[in-house]
Formats: sequence, C-alpha cells, structure tokens
Amino acid sequence: MAKDNICIIIQARMNSQRIPGKMLRSFANTTLLDILFNKLSKSNFISKKDIYLSSYEEELKNVAIKHNINIFNRSKESSLEESNPLKLWEWHNQLPYEYVILISACNPLLKIETIDKFIESFINSDKEGAFAVFEKKTYYWDKNKKPITDWGGKTTMNTKYVDPVYEAAHCLYASRMDIIKDGYFIDTKSPMEPELFVMNELEAFDIDEEWQFKVGEQLYKNI
Repeated sequence: MAKDNICIIIQARMNSQRIPGKMLRSFANTTLLDILFNKLSKSNFISKKDIYLSSYEEELKNVAIKHNINIFNRSKESSLEESNPLKLWEWHNQLPYEYVILISACNPLLKIETIDKFIESFINSDKEGAFAVFEKKTYYWDKNKKPITDWGGKTTMNTKYVDPVYEAAHCLYASRMDIIKDGYFIDTKSPMEPELFVMNELEAFDIDEEWQFKVGEQLYKNI
C-alpha cells in the first residue's frame, strides 16, 4: 500500500564546529539553505505545507519565512545534541505525520529530480524506512588490513569484475515517525534494513570540511 501523510524536515543549525555558520555563509552568491528551499519549491511530490525547517536560530528561521516554509521551533538543547534521537528530533511526537523524510542542506549538487525519485520510491516501498546510497566498485580491506573484497580468484585488480557495494550518501533519509520515541530511526532493526535508493555519487557531495565548502562551490557554479 502506498504511503501518505508524509512531511519533509530540514534540520539546520549555525554552530557547526568545522565550518561555523555554513548554512548562511555566502555560497555561489546564495546560501546552502536557500539552494535547498528553492529546489523543494519545485517538487512534484511534496507540497510546501508539508515542508518544515527545524531550527533554533532566528537567522535560519528568517530564511524559511522568506521561502514560505513552515518552522518547527527547535530548542537550544536540541541544537547542541549529537546523538540522542529523542532530543535531536524533538518534532517526532509534535507534528501530525506518519512518516518523515529528512533532507540535508549540505549537499548542494543534489537535484530536485533525485529528491522526487527518492520520495516516490519510499511512498511505494513496503519497508518502514529508506536511505540513499551510491554504488562503489572497488577494493576494500578491514581494520586488520585483511581483504574484504572477493577477488574471484584473479591475481590483479580490475574493478569491472568486482561486485558492487553501496555507500551511505548521507543526504536523504525516510522513516516512520512513531518509532523515534523508542530510540529508532529508519526502521526497528539493527543493523537497519531500509529500502536502499541508489543515486549518483556526485550529487551526494557533502560539505563538512572547509575544503569541501570551497570545492563544492566551484562544482555548483560549473554544474
């Protein structure tokens, strides 16, 4: 059965330790937050009335107001939280939705077409949650420097003959809302078994360090 009663939440804060204020720092004559809000206004699957910015800082809320985006008033405690899901996602029992899709504003190359395909995939999935990934065909070793990749009996590397693995894209997440109260997100398994949505690796380019901010800005300008 197709899912409905879904909201999109963009969780943002100004106190990034690696790139302070990165959400509103000038990026290609705009900002990372403005870029995402502009994209979401073109979605074919989610209405603006179901899109929320979860933020504590007034300067971030002002951007949401400019784009006519709903605001969830995040507490200061939540804005400082790193891991506790009940504190991190305070909205889990305060918004009237059955499902939530989290979208990161740190991926400026992410296309609205990809976002819409993710939403559509989740709506039609029978899984509790969904997670974006990209395909990698390469060679890996574990922490003890033992090979993880199956070489298939070959004595030289050739990625054409390697089975693909899937790496977390860290930009699109979907979950049942009610499981958050029990400390879960995406689904109630550990490790989780979500619907994996395979996307383009370049679109998953994540801005988490200063060098990524500078490189991402150039990529955004040229793409």
